[in-house]
Amino acid sequence: MSKKQPIVIELDDAPKKSKRATPKTKAVTRDAPMSPADAPAIIDAPISGDAMQAVTQIATSRPSRLLRFFGWAAFTLLGLVISIAFWDFTSNLMARNIWLGRIALGLIAAMILACVLVVLRELGAMARLRKIDDLREKSEQIYAQGDLAAAKKHSEKIVTLLKGRDEIRWALVEYREHSDDQFDTASQMHFAENTLLLPLDQLAQKEIESAARQVATATAMIPLALADVVIALTANVRMIRRIAQVYGGRTGTFGAWRLMKAVATHLVATGAVAIGDDMIGSIAGGGVLSKLSRRFGEGVVNGALTARVGIAAMEVCRPMPFVALKRPTVTALMKNALTGFFGATR
Repeated sequence: MSKKQPIVIELDDAPKKSKRATPKTKAVTRDAPMSPADAPAIIDAPISGDAMQAVTQIATSRPSRLLRFFGWAAFTLLGLVISIAFWDFTSNLMARNIWLGRIALGLIAAMILACVLVVLRELGAMARLRKIDDLREKSEQIYAQGDLAAAKKHSEKIVTLLKGRDEIRWALVEYREHSDDQFDTASQMHFAENTLLLPLDQLAQKEIESAARQVATATAMIPLALADVVIALTANVRMIRRIAQVYGGRTGTFGAWRLMKAVATHLVATGAVAIGDDMIGSIAGGGVLSKLSRRFGEGVVNGALTARVGIAAMEVCRPMPFVALKRPTVTALMKNALTGFFGATR
């Protein structure tokens, strides 16, 4: 019994093989095994910190004139409608019962008084922020002019701004003891910065590390689309408010938003939104973590951008520029923030 031979059927439409074959090309058949070298390369998309980029765009965006006019008109109309409704309600109630009408009128007066007090508090907070801005600008002028008397007077204004703070009471005492030992402008300004602002800088850095850790954790753990943007915006506004309070500023609701816009404008003006030398370590850490999880990489980058916002807030809220003291870096802040996150202690 003979073995059956395979039957080969030739198709007329099959393309003819070329007589010239390139030696370097290798025919790959369906049965040939694929090697890892033949697989296409996987290109990772760069991690850019989308949440913090969105927060910066929200803070720096300014509505158009038409939108502002619409908001003013809508707010005025709403106030008019509420006023007329209160008037009709009080008039009808007084017509029905004089004592109930008087009680309602007293409650309306108390609400108006509370609104006036809130407005006055907001105006006072903005005035205090403007005072800090004036002190910082005056510090730059004193460094340029070299006036010792102006430097001592300026230092006394900073002492007045920080008076009554329990956490720096020892610093105020030390300043009072050695303020007369400075005999030139630079030494007087450096002494004031080292004595009065060094403990405040340390408190502000702790606030930045806490906010960066919160944003990094939220970005890594929460998979929702806009949740990381909302959390980053909330954490950054809270961080900026606390930094302003550390340096003697008082921020209300509108004052905090104004301060947020000032910090975002400072970031855009100085080009600090882009990746610089002080973020190379943080970005590298985010790239390493992104190999394990892209969300962790995004968290590190968003935390680093939050730290950069915090540094800009320190520069905006500080009554003196960084001259005698070194400005903190993003890498050092992120190192401390992530060290605290993983629970390591020195």
